[in-house]
Formats: sequence, C-alpha cells, structure tokens
Amino acid sequence: MIYITGDTHAEFNKRIKKSRFNAAEGDHLIICGDFGGVWGGSAEERYWLDWLNSKPYKILFIDGNHENFDMLSKLPVEEWNGGKVRFVRDNVIHLMRGQVYTLEGKTFFTMGGASSHDISDGILEPDDPQFHFKARRLDRQMALYRVNHISWWKEELPSGDEYAEADRNLDDHDRAVDCIITHCAPKSVHDIIGGGLYGTDDLVDYLETVYQSCGFDKWFFGHYHDDKRIGEKMVLLYEKIVRYDTLEEYRDDKESGRGS
Repeated sequence: MIYITGDTHAEFNKRIKKSRFNAAEGDHLIICGDFGGVWGGSAEERYWLDWLNSKPYKILFIDGNHENFDMLSKLPVEEWNGGKVRFVRDNVIHLMRGQVYTLEGKTFFTMGGASSHDISDGILEPDDPQFHFKARRLDRQMALYRVNHISWWKEELPSGDEYAEADRNLDDHDRAVDCIITHCAPKSVHDIIGGGLYGTDDLVDYLETVYQSCGFDKWFFGHYHDDKRIGEKMVLLYEKIVRYDTLEEYRDDKESGRGS
C-alpha cells in the first residue's frame, strides 16, 4: 500500500504518531516536500529519525524549499527502485529531483523544490558584520526574512543539470508515468490556488511543461498548506494522509470504529 501526505516540517509527533498511522511492512509513506527531518543534527532530530526508522514501512520524501540542503548534500547518492536516492536511515529515504521510481508496480516521477515566500524582506548573510543589528531590526518589524545556509538555501530551486536529468528520465519513459510527486504545482494550477496573485519562477514554469507534455494518472503536491482536489488528477496535500489507490483519507481503525 502507498500512502501520501503533505509538508511535515519535522512535526512527526503531530502528523504520524498522534494520528496513529500504522502501515504494514512493505508499505510506503511519501511526503511531498518540506520533510524537515534533516535540519541541524540535534538530539531531538536524531530521536525522530530513529523513531521513523523503527517503523515497518518506508518513509520516502522529496525536498521542498524548507530543507537543510547542506546536510542533504553530504549524504551519498545511491540507486534504489530505478532512481537516485539518499538514505537518511534505512527506512527514511530522500527521493531526488528528476527521477523515476517503480513502487509497488507503479512509476513515480519526482521533482522537489519550490520558491520560499517568506523572504520578502531579504536574505541575511551570517558573516555580515552588521548581522545582529539587521536581524534585531527585522525582528522588531516582524519582517519576513531568512538567513543564508541557516534557514534558507539557494538550492531550494533546481539547477539546470537537474532539469536536464528530469527531461532525460521522462524521455526514457516515453513521457508517461503513473504518478507525479512535487512540492509546488505547475503554473496553471499554481495560479488557480493563488488566484493569480502568486509569483512565478522557473520551477512552476517547468512543471507546466511536464503537465502539458506528460501522461499521468495522479499528481500529488504540497507547499500551499491546504488539502483539496483540483480537477480530476491534481491533489494538494497538507495535513491529510491519503491512500494512493483510492485517495481516501487514512483513519485510525480504533477511532473510526473499524477496529476490534
């Protein structure tokens, strides 16, 4: 069984533990970006990664825009189920950009990344002699800013090489897969969600070309902090955990009355 959810932002207690999500051995839980579990290497972070690793199912995640890309890049790249991955733990796996994997007989194309929208007041450099002064001023203003290599990374958007690899892999599969997993949405869907007010970038434009040129049955994405269907094939996820095959929301058997 394959389950899919939206941004976790390292809140695994809230999303998985308290919901009593309990998939079986051999099942997969896919997180549509902003996983947040590889951030600074704290004791709490290690605890939750070990807790996730203890589950009988595999936790698979694409990157979003709120990831520590410096830490992710230090993990070795390996091959798994047809595409490149990074193993955070044996059962916690980063699905890399522009890859096609086969899971439970279905093909999945993955393309992580997104533009941060909470940086309108700038990016601070931690080695700036005026850093503390600027940060205090921005904090007093309740400004939207982040700090380079601490809370923001330019790698939040794919590189030219990653786009090229994505196209090669899609071409190798005749530009048809069963499912697409991204963090942000293709431009036409991005505009629907934002009512035309969200800005564009190279990634949403690229995903629009995928949307127009590739065959797929379902497309799941996160980033916009909502749960809704958009048309027949597009599924925006945030807090819900849904089954891939039915799109039914996961319900704990004891809470739903189905348990013994």
